[in-house]
Amino acid sequence: MYRKKPVVHKSPDLAKMQAVIIDNRTVIYIEAGSDAEEAKERYLSRPGSFKRP
Repeated sequence: MYRKKPVVHKSPDLAKMQAVIIDNRTVIYIEAGSDAEEAKERYLSRPGSFKRP
């Protein structure tokens, strides 16, 4: 019989990441030192991810 290995999910350390506020309900986290405006534009450009008013 084979033993199943346990699934290990490692969460990123939020202390090493930078928060980018999209709107009052949405916050994304990117690597520290990355361009926040570029990350915000990439997030808003994804189809179906965010509905613009």
